[in-house]
Amino acid sequence: MTLMKKALIAAALFAASIPAHAADDYPSREVRFIVPWNAGGSNDIAARALQQILAKDGFNIVVENAPGATGAIGLTKVANAAPDGYVIGMGTSSTLAQIAQKMTPLRNDQFTHIARVSTDPLILLVPASGPATLEEFLETMRKNPGKVSIGTPGTNNLNHIFAEMTAKVAGVPYVNVPYPGGSKVVADLSGKQIQAAVLKPSESRGQIEAGYVKPIAVFDNQRLQVFPNVPTFKEKGYDVFPYGPLVQMAYVVGPANLPGPVRDKLISVFEKAILSPTFKTFSEQNGFVVDGLSGDALEKEVVSVQKTLDDVSSKVFTSK
Repeated sequence: MTLMKKALIAAALFAASIPAHAADDYPSREVRFIVPWNAGGSNDIAARALQQILAKDGFNIVVENAPGATGAIGLTKVANAAPDGYVIGMGTSSTLAQIAQKMTPLRNDQFTHIARVSTDPLILLVPASGPATLEEFLETMRKNPGKVSIGTPGTNNLNHIFAEMTAKVAGVPYVNVPYPGGSKVVADLSGKQIQAAVLKPSESRGQIEAGYVKPIAVFDNQRLQVFPNVPTFKEKGYDVFPYGPLVQMAYVVGPANLPGPVRDKLISVFEKAILSPTFKTFSEQNGFVVDGLSGDALEKEVVSVQKTLDDVSSKVFTSK
């Protein structure tokens, strides 16, 4: 073997060893955690709760809000990041709905799926002085066809789908008002700039407890532990799942092709944080569910939810 060949082989072996060594040292600096929604919304609140838990284990993340395009702007930053584990983000069903309708060029295979953070029910809210019951709200819609406004964080997503289904139950058109995040929606609802909103409990509970807004119905098949006196659409005789079940969820992703050891480290630390007693208590207080779904199992779940949204979104948004 010539000296040149030996040098080339040695260089190749050294280059191949760099990712492994880097992975062994991961993370050697703070990790950017991109939340593709405004500060103060449910995903931002959950990310910051995890930030504190992770920091206690020596895994430091910096939460960065990058709102816009129903999550697509922030997640595009994640998809385009170097696959080294130093840029991760929060994926949601909202972006899956965007993918279903081809409203974003993003694809699920552009991401490495790490861990599910939450499965969230959605609720219909009105200002504190608004209709006292779901029936009263539907009657208000019927008396004012095409004039009642329902705010949603983002557009053409699950919140928007349920706003559409509410109007379908009422049998009249309405005005959808999209926002870049839940905190903006609940602020305008509190100020009576809009007449209703479809939100998660976690992004509206503070305003509910303060008496600015009130929930009048749950988009689920059972009542919520956090709001046991609020009825479901189902128990009132209204079907808001005519095309099949829908799952509103948030989950951690990295760019595709993360090195195996980096992916495993991320799964490990996030699983531990999400299933910690601290985060479980946080989830109960904010009305969402945690289950520890991660890695390949999470990827299968994302594919399943995507298939449902591919079907449901086309029916809801083309049948108006």
